[in-house]
Amino acid sequence: MSKKNKGISPISVHSEVEVRYAETDQMGVVHHSVYPIYFEQARVDWLREVGMHYQKMEDNGIMLPLSKLTVDYKKPAKFGDILNIETSLHQLPTASILFDYKIKNQSNELLCLGQTVLVFVNKSTRRPIRCPEEIMTLITSAIPKD
Repeated sequence: MSKKNKGISPISVHSEVEVRYAETDQMGVVHHSVYPIYFEQARVDWLREVGMHYQKMEDNGIMLPLSKLTVDYKKPAKFGDILNIETSLHQLPTASILFDYKIKNQSNELLCLGQTVLVFVNKSTRRPIRCPEEIMTLITSAIPKD
């Protein structure tokens, strides 16, 4: 996973998810296809925490389609586990925004690392755009002050 730092302190948000039975296979282990769903929920939580409600962003004509997904499985999550998902932004967005994820269970065991790259897109034209100024302002306001 890339940890490029373009001069900002990481902006991290923690989300909690309980593993549901439907997310597991016959062995009680979370199916590999579920982790991107956890990432998505954590990313929506991250956006909300810095002041961007996803629906409002889309209502304002901005979409964030996924362009890259990386998942590094370490240990299995199991039915009933309480997962802590840390979502971090390590660099300011340009026309894309890169999120890193770290999933741990209730025993603080590292289960999974992930990364997504999303592209800012104009909803009407479906063309990539630079990060809108109002979103950049919210992100820069959320950067921890040293």
